[in-house]
Amino acid sequence: MKVTIHTLLRLTIFVVSVSILSFSGCNGKSSVDPSTEFSLEVPSNFPAPVFTFADNPITEEGFELGRLLFYEPRLSSTGAIACGTCHRQTFAFADHGHDVSHGVHDRLGSRNAPAIQNLAFQPEFFWDGGVNHIELIPLNAIQNTQEMDESLANILTKLNNNPTYKQKFKEVFNTDSITSQLVLRAIAQFTGMLISSNSRYDQYVRGENNVQLTNTEKAGLQLFQQKCATCHATDLFTDHSYRNNGLDETPADYGRELITNNVSDRGKFKVPSLRNVERTSPYMHDGRFTTLEEVLIHYTSGVKRSATLDAALISGDAVGIPLTATEQSNLIAFLRTLTDNTFVTDKRFIDPLGTSNQN
Repeated sequence: MKVTIHTLLRLTIFVVSVSILSFSGCNGKSSVDPSTEFSLEVPSNFPAPVFTFADNPITEEGFELGRLLFYEPRLSSTGAIACGTCHRQTFAFADHGHDVSHGVHDRLGSRNAPAIQNLAFQPEFFWDGGVNHIELIPLNAIQNTQEMDESLANILTKLNNNPTYKQKFKEVFNTDSITSQLVLRAIAQFTGMLISSNSRYDQYVRGENNVQLTNTEKAGLQLFQQKCATCHATDLFTDHSYRNNGLDETPADYGRELITNNVSDRGKFKVPSLRNVERTSPYMHDGRFTTLEEVLIHYTSGVKRSATLDAALISGDAVGIPLTATEQSNLIAFLRTLTDNTFVTDKRFIDPLGTSNQN
């Protein structure tokens, strides 16, 4: 068995998560005033959510506490890095401009920070699917020495010594003791509500506001459905699968194999959603491409053959997706209709501490 930093980190998360989730029926359920409970609204063009928050009902106060924690730099060892540092609302909660995440002491992570949107509809998270519960997502960044480099024990000490947080947790969870489970549940109440579903495309398919696509955008949509929708399926624009899309003949990052220890998963990464893709540059797990044009050139002429290359990219002796220059232009025009300006400017999601843009 190959033991890597990824393996050790995932093992740590697994042990912690088992401990946290095993107590979910004992002390984690909040005392919720039904008058303040938020409902998870499911857009009519979306599939059913994976997480319904039945065990962690979202309230206005819980959502606001989660928002505060999401932007709280004290969750890192240096007090300088918050979740919101690498996941910025303007860029659909991705890390525009950084190929890989920048953590404490400007240490570099190994992968690009993925966009945070529509998490309640995803069965697994991160590029390799190493986490399968929405409440456990923050653990990866918090405990990663290259990112926030902090322990849950230290976080609980900080929060329990802070009168403001003590009062807020009391209001949300009716407890005098802040636990790791409650911290993660509060953050999940915020991140679970980050739903992007109001792009021009959404309004077009739902027949809202008389929104129409241009002929170029419609041509791009038709081409997308023919050549891209196998992997970028449904109106979430991902089938949640893991695929090798031909970036390298010999991958430096083994991707999904680091989770499964199965060599057939080498070089495979989760198919990302294309929602807000115009704003989530750079692209791929290592942020190697900075423009959508570069991405389409890769699929047209840059795909590398390997043992685990996805079958959808193989046609006889040829690899890749043949696209003319006009087709590439039309596709990009369509992809830009997936930009949700309401989502990236929604005042409910902004940084209440004003610290996320200081790094």
